[in-house]
Amino acid sequence: FVFFYFPESHGISFRIQITVKELLDKDVLLKLLFHLPVNYPSALPDISVNSDQLTRAQCVDVKDKLLEQAKKHLSEPMVHDLILWTQQHLKDVIKQSARVCNEKTTLSKGTSTEDGIWMLLLHLDHMRAKAKYVKTVEKWASDLRLTGRLMFMGKIILILLQGDRSSIKEYLILQKTSKVDVDSSGKKCKEKMMSVLCETEVQSQHKRFQTFEVKEYSILEELQKEFETAGLRTLFSEFVPHLLK
Repeated sequence: FVFFYFPESHGISFRIQITVKELLDKDVLLKLLFHLPVNYPSALPDISVNSDQLTRAQCVDVKDKLLEQAKKHLSEPMVHDLILWTQQHLKDVIKQSARVCNEKTTLSKGTSTEDGIWMLLLHLDHMRAKAKYVKTVEKWASDLRLTGRLMFMGKIILILLQGDRSSIKEYLILQKTSKVDVDSSGKKCKEKMMSVLCETEVQSQHKRFQTFEVKEYSILEELQKEFETAGLRTLFSEFVPHLLK
């Protein structure tokens, strides 16, 4: 496997890539991201799972199984054990995921509600490598099945996301730990000037976004209308105008 780590002021993040041989007649490259809080191992790590060879649902199943295993190792170092467990049991997890897929789909059709849908509003200070940054945000939103807007108005840059709370949390980990931009010298760097303006559950008066779109606005009134159309007038008035000061 390939192993990287990124020291953080609020803990340490590990990015690990492992290849599982002969899984379903193909090699699977699995990308694992562990964020260890400062009180680890007394607290569980945040885990993100991605793979081009697996579906998003399969990645979520692998993540859930890893968190179950992590709870068994609470208060003791666990990352190495979790990696070994993944290599040994990934095939079983994928097979189980396939067996319950139809059952979950049928259940979701009969019980679909707005419960558990969350909303996140982020403010970015700048984007030096704008094209690459935008493409990365679009990919993350697609991978995590998040909808919303990446909004530009003058110097204001906002990211508004809606989706499952677990996916919202996973997006935040990616945003904080990945090298998404470049510094003044052109060297790749992580996002250090992001502010979480709001993270809350979607309410009945809020309109659900159906897609994720990148939009630019020439005046503040256009940006305000975007929020108001989505039933987010209060969110706009509380967090956006002061960004112009």
